[in-house]
Amino acid sequence: MKIVDIQSQIVSLPFDMGGPPASFAGKAWTHLDILLVRVETDEGLVGWGEAFGHAGIQATRAALDAIVAPLVLGRSSGDIATLSRSVLHATHLLGRNGAFVFAFSGIETALWDLAGKRAGQPLARLLGGEARERLPAYASLLAYHEPALVRRNVEAACAAGYRHIKLHEVTEAAVAAAAEVTRAHGAALMVDVNCAWSVPAALRMADAFAPHDLLWFEEPVWPPEDTHGLARVRARGIPIAAGENTAGLFGFKALIEAGAIDVAQPSVTKIGGIGEMLRVITLCEAHGVRAAPHSPYFGPGLIATMHVIAARVEDPLVEVLWLDMEANPLDPWVRAENGHVRLPTGPGLGCDPDPGILDRYRVGDVVRTA
Repeated sequence: MKIVDIQSQIVSLPFDMGGPPASFAGKAWTHLDILLVRVETDEGLVGWGEAFGHAGIQATRAALDAIVAPLVLGRSSGDIATLSRSVLHATHLLGRNGAFVFAFSGIETALWDLAGKRAGQPLARLLGGEARERLPAYASLLAYHEPALVRRNVEAACAAGYRHIKLHEVTEAAVAAAAEVTRAHGAALMVDVNCAWSVPAALRMADAFAPHDLLWFEEPVWPPEDTHGLARVRARGIPIAAGENTAGLFGFKALIEAGAIDVAQPSVTKIGGIGEMLRVITLCEAHGVRAAPHSPYFGPGLIATMHVIAARVEDPLVEVLWLDMEANPLDPWVRAENGHVRLPTGPGLGCDPDPGILDRYRVGDVVRTA
């Protein structure tokens, strides 16, 4: 079970978001970049994971190739808890959140894929749950800014079978346009503003959004670690969701103890992997907080999240970005149908990337640590 080979590669998948592309760091966001991690053992088994990168994907890859992969090489792939403690402790001086934790998240997910393959069980069943055939999903729309574009894409998502819609909009006009559509279709509406406002501004916007009966209001406060400020916004009466930027179990403990959240959103590609996500879900269960993992990605991280939700989340709901990809190496499992995603039932994650799609959309070389 010894780890003998770790490989990283980036695939860049063209997509259409149903409107003008967003921009980040001066570049139009027209391609979805995925940092894939491949871990091989001396048994000949191969596991796959995904490390969060987004616009900083090269930083995560540098952390993975230069530091994290060498720390893991030669270790037992079966002792995931011990390896997690060892690597995260070794890198903690480099940050308890960020590129090094993201990098290890990809490796840790691959180790769970290996564990499922070794046991001949899908990950959901390995985690003590049921390998369900389908899970309900919500359409996570990108930012359109214009109310007419928001309305058009919410209509399209409802027509595609989604009954839960999340916006990334910061104006009352855009939210009102969406709410008119979701009410007509009997769909729930959520709003994520990505830590847009100071506490006073977030309080004003919570009052402005209140008539639209949001299922949750996500990350309204900057900075995200202002737990008490978030609790003040929650006191306005709109359920608050947060956690994608939270550092591990104790970050969520701080949110819960401050009375800041109704919905916890750990992200498997950012938090340190599946094991840390499971610990967060257990904490939420003990405090009556809903777990709704964050998963706006289309690689092994999404598949792993689906398995965790199937096994451990009482009220399952899978986040799926609302965009049309030209291709994906994990098709068809990463695409929703009629507002649901299908859970792969093979061992481990249940599906491996298509090598032909990897070759076609790969950017740069495969980096190998062996």
